[in-house]
Amino acid sequence: MTEIKVEKTVSRGVAVAPRNVQQAIDETVEEVAEIFGQMEDEYMRERKADVLDIGKRFLIKCKKITVQDLASICEPVIIVARDLFPSDTVKMNPEYVKGIITEEGGITSHVSIMAKNYGIPALTGVAGILGKLEDGSTVCMDAAAGNIVLDPDAAVLQEFEKRKQEALKEQEELKKYRAMEAVTPEGKRISLCINVGNTEEMKLALDKNIDGVGLFRTEFLYMENTHFPTEEEQFAVYKEAAQLCPKEVTIRTLDIGGDKSLPYHEFEPEENPFLGWRAIRISLDMPDLFCTQLRAILRASAFGHIRIMFPMMISVEELVQAKEMVEKCKEELRKEQVTFDEDVEMGMMMETPASVLLAEDFAREADFFSIATNDLTQYILAVDRGNKRIASRYDSFHPAVWKAIAAIIRAGHKYNRKVGMCGELAGDVNAVSKLLELGLDEFSMSAGNIDYVRRMIIG
Repeated sequence: MTEIKVEKTVSRGVAVAPRNVQQAIDETVEEVAEIFGQMEDEYMRERKADVLDIGKRFLIKCKKITVQDLASICEPVIIVARDLFPSDTVKMNPEYVKGIITEEGGITSHVSIMAKNYGIPALTGVAGILGKLEDGSTVCMDAAAGNIVLDPDAAVLQEFEKRKQEALKEQEELKKYRAMEAVTPEGKRISLCINVGNTEEMKLALDKNIDGVGLFRTEFLYMENTHFPTEEEQFAVYKEAAQLCPKEVTIRTLDIGGDKSLPYHEFEPEENPFLGWRAIRISLDMPDLFCTQLRAILRASAFGHIRIMFPMMISVEELVQAKEMVEKCKEELRKEQVTFDEDVEMGMMMETPASVLLAEDFAREADFFSIATNDLTQYILAVDRGNKRIASRYDSFHPAVWKAIAAIIRAGHKYNRKVGMCGELAGDVNAVSKLLELGLDEFSMSAGNIDYVRRMIIG
């Protein structure tokens, strides 16, 4: 019996093959994939698998090959693979796929995200696991604890079965909270929202009685395209989002640049992309690009409660300039007799030290705040969140981070602004009580954490 403790992730290497048509395709796909693979941002680095997936499917079509996919699985299994592509995982039947283990990938890979959405336990970055197993082997895995047992004996099987039944019981008990409003024992109504990158993720969460989308990441519309998306292309997506969740959809304007590149636009190399030309800086420097997105968002606002959120603000002047761009687009739409929400809310992400220190000044101009704890932690502590060597120093529970959070909430409430949080901390049950104590109004998180956080809020 062998027990494996999961500790780290690994990256994919580049294959070499004979030069022919297939080689030409492979080299092109690998070249683009490596661009993503070298990015500093972990989420974007994991998008390398998406590019390789497209290349794989393209070759299959070109060679007219029929391949067996995961949809053919018709008995309970744990899938163990070097890596899985999105086109593989989307075909999985959760009734039969009881777990996923991959040698590559990380917690922000599509495998992890989709597995969480489907309720399938997944462990990624388990180096060497394929060399320890044969098809048909018996495996026990505990995704929460991060361990795997190969060829378990009867006692281990019994222990894992006990853990499984306890987890299933807890999940069933959590469902009873879905019909309840997220109201604290003191009577405060809390908004529970989700973070998404597309409308498909929204659809998977609608049965959880959410109050809306607290963060709609628009950069994927740009990154998964061959050109800057047109106004009509964006409008179609934002409109669908508004209709799916009419109570609230907070759309973050383009957060691209630096470590998030585009295959059709060249960015100058930067020594520190997290401090470079990104997010609102690009939008304000490229007004035509910005207006295209703002017009699409405004048009979609006629179909639900859409809010506009600006990222990476460091000065009130930037916020004023961004709002002026919105007003310019409004005036254009009025002249064109296009309907939109005249009172659309315009808020900002609180993720820079400058935004914390100027929180009251920003509160006079912004309609709402959303605390982005991932970047806020990185900037407050001067710790690169993508650097594994100093990963232990990246701590959202650091006293300095909590003082910043408290200051933001105080400033927002002083001017009657709703203050939410869309960083990972919002979905951490260990943080819920403290965030409620500080007065946070809205928690926005991965859909899989909603039930747990709701129970914590209700008490």
